Amino acid sequence: MKRIYLKRVVPFILLTFCLVQLASGQSRKKRLADEDTHNWRYEIECVGTGVQGTYLIKVWSYSKDPKIAIEQAKKNAVHAIIFQGYAGGAEGCVTQKPLARNPNIENEQAGFFSTFFADGGKYMKYVTLTNDGAVSAADRYKIGKREYKIGVIVSVRKDELRNDLENAGIIKGLANGF
Repeated sequence: MKRIYLKRVVPFILLTFCLVQLASGQSRKKRLADEDTHNWRYEIECVGTGVQGTYLIKVWSYSKDPKIAIEQAKKNAVHAIIFQGYAGGAEGCVTQKPLARNPNIENEQAGFFSTFFADGGKYMKYVTLTNDGAVSAADRYKIGKREYKIGVIVSVRKDELRNDLENAGIIKGLANGF
């Protein structure tokens, strides 16, 4: 009886353990990507002029998985437009200040921004990959043994973003500063 019990229970326990390990491997990648995003580890540069009401920028994101870095670039781009702005430099690029004038607004409105930047969150409404996620070899660097720096060109609809943040009471309108 004890042998039959062991023959049935041990394989079940091993199968369960293997499934948990497989799931945790995928969630580990996601957790690390979220950690990189939470630390807002990225670089941004202007690459040209977009259509009216948009910024055309290149975002350099860091991650252990290039596919995740491409996806995180969308969050990083919107974050940069709200809180960092960017310097001009490329032809047609003019220095842009961040939409948020208050440097502490991210902490003061932490609840809003945690849902805003959640996976599939509202930030997705304002950003588009211009190269459909294809990254040229010149925009893919391996840093160290396990990390990549991936450059992705995105278009951010800054006018819509500003309008929605003003309506939500997160930032003040342009007319309120004078």
